Amino acid sequence: MHVQQFFQGTGFDSYRYFGAQPLSEDNDDGGFIFRVYAPNARGVVLHGDFNNWAGVMMERLDSGVWIGEVPEARAGDLYKYKIMQEDGREVYRADPFGYRMEMPPRTASKTHLLGQGFEWTDDEWMASRTDGMDQPVNVYELHLGSWRMRDNIHERWYNYREIAELLIPYVKDHGFTHVEVMPLAEHALYASWGYQVSGFYAVTARYGTPEDLMYFINEMHRAGIGVIMDFVPIHFITDDFSLKRFDGTALYEYDAHDIEISEWGTANFNLRKHETQSFLQSNANFWLKEFHIDGLRYDAISNAIYWQGNASRGVNEGALYFLRKINQGLHARHPGVMLIAEDSSSYPRVTGDPEFGGLGFDYKWDLGWMHDTLNFMKLHPDQRAQYYGEISFSMMYFYSENFMLPLSHDEVVHGKATIAQRMWGLYADKFRQLRTLYLYMFTYPGKKLNFMGNELGHFREWDEEKPLDWFLLDYPMHRRFNEYFKTVSKLYTENPVYYSNEMSPDGFRWLEVDSPDMLIFVFERISADEKDRYITVLNMSGIHHGALPVGYDKAVTVQEVMNTDDEAWGGSGEVNGTELIRSSEEEFRGMPHSFKIKLSHFAGAVFKVVETVESVDEEEGDAEGSPE
Repeated sequence: MHVQQFFQGTGFDSYRYFGAQPLSEDNDDGGFIFRVYAPNARGVVLHGDFNNWAGVMMERLDSGVWIGEVPEARAGDLYKYKIMQEDGREVYRADPFGYRMEMPPRTASKTHLLGQGFEWTDDEWMASRTDGMDQPVNVYELHLGSWRMRDNIHERWYNYREIAELLIPYVKDHGFTHVEVMPLAEHALYASWGYQVSGFYAVTARYGTPEDLMYFINEMHRAGIGVIMDFVPIHFITDDFSLKRFDGTALYEYDAHDIEISEWGTANFNLRKHETQSFLQSNANFWLKEFHIDGLRYDAISNAIYWQGNASRGVNEGALYFLRKINQGLHARHPGVMLIAEDSSSYPRVTGDPEFGGLGFDYKWDLGWMHDTLNFMKLHPDQRAQYYGEISFSMMYFYSENFMLPLSHDEVVHGKATIAQRMWGLYADKFRQLRTLYLYMFTYPGKKLNFMGNELGHFREWDEEKPLDWFLLDYPMHRRFNEYFKTVSKLYTENPVYYSNEMSPDGFRWLEVDSPDMLIFVFERISADEKDRYITVLNMSGIHHGALPVGYDKAVTVQEVMNTDDEAWGGSGEVNGTELIRSSEEEFRGMPHSFKIKLSHFAGAVFKVVETVESVDEEEGDAEGSPE
């Protein structure tokens, strides 16, 4: 790396210059050289195990970088910088570019030889991975510390390596294509879930070493599972040991009072500043290059698009320039990675090409779909008619961005109740609607994301201090729902009609979207060659239909693929079975043909179109018809 790139805002590998770097390439003789950027400090003293914490003054270069060689330093030594500020304060700081930190709540950095002793064996995966545009993307979001926990309160967390062995078969069994881990950069406050970062380049020590994390990702790749990680480029903690006013001035953050602090009480990164841009660009590249991460989900992007996340305060053009630049740079360096925006705003072209004014993300979380859907599902059936349009509204804007449908960690905390609990009614009706919700989600356009526990029908809100309630699988309704979740998940991943033609308007059409009186929705998914067609029928009412007509524009023969009311999932068994269902020339809702199905209350079903006939004349001579 040329250090000048850091100051120009073009750095993507600043972590190979700053921090504690080995004095020699093989480091056989030990020793590290320390570099820290603190241009406004009166002095910087390096304290560590290697000098018994007595401290040694570092040398200031004209660039404002302080440098010190320590031949006695060895990997694993703890250290901090004492920053002597102009105001007379002397503040001990962790290394902004340190690869490791000691176990929280302790805050010293630790010298480390990144990747030493570890060998990647995921070449095949890395050579073939894609951004998933024409592939199924079914994401399992999890918090590594609380997915499972040990019974031992003194050693409650599993190591990255142990988690890999537990997680891989579970993910495969449930049909997930990717895992998304909540932030793994070091964070002093466990209750922040990793979103209040204290060490942007340090893998959190709670679950092991950087090489342990490399093992976790390598094993995921060998099992055919992608790994996405949450990335927090908007804000950072205000604790004295971290980045806040690092050299006594606003080095990485804004200096204006009204934009300095975020709504979470953290410091906002000044995304207009070149040094900040290089710091964050290099950090993103660090995770993708050194850890083979397959995607980054950028947290709180609305707060970059608008000042303080408030559209009334205007667009932050400097931050938008940064987002375009970092995304272009990462895509150029890492073809096939996914860059995902958590953005609740209506700002246009978040997933558009930066060359044409877009921000360059691959996907955007569709938080509007999430809010509308969950708001609808919690309503009493008698209230749903007036909100009928909320289920279909997202298709009005679907083709404006590349969307991911998220039922994430944010939806199962802070008194919101879990996804299962939000369904209207008592226990049995909740599960009826939960099954239909997931049929809707997995057959509707958009990539999929679910937070851990959703697949269990979790009733308790997520708590980072407790593992998931795995005992729920001892209860028949939860166990059957879990089996249902696996089935509907694989319906999505194993049928190209649900993803290969997703971004084409020809791949989707509503067959029934104007039935507030009946609370029925019907839509069709269509493959690019039009040979495969699957119809989803949803009954969002409490009314059972023994002969529900479904309109179609051709004579058609269909066969039920799955029904949420199947006894296998805890339903009543009111299904259509595997018998072929042929349409008649009975007009329904403006369609010249219709077929009739059974559909229980709060239930949904999927039908495969096995034959279509353009006109009655073409059908003559073969009155019975035959499926192709």
